[in-house]
Amino acid sequence: MIERNISLPEMILWTGTRIALGAGVGMLISRGLSRDAAKAAGLALAVVGGFTTIPLAISILAKQNVTRPEIRSVA
Repeated sequence: MIERNISLPEMILWTGTRIALGAGVGMLISRGLSRDAAKAAGLALAVVGGFTTIPLAISILAKQNVTRPEIRSVA
């Protein structure tokens, strides 16, 4: 399993972009708003969420793997 350390601001950005993407998709499939309003807002949120997730994912995946100290038996 690969582990990477990410900072709190990176985690907040990652979560925010995923929320925007999910809210956009939710608005696209909802029926609560008028059709034009839901389509415009949903498409905007989905596009912004998707496009901002890509650079964040690349930056997180480009980080070096966390190396754990090897556990050795003393016996």
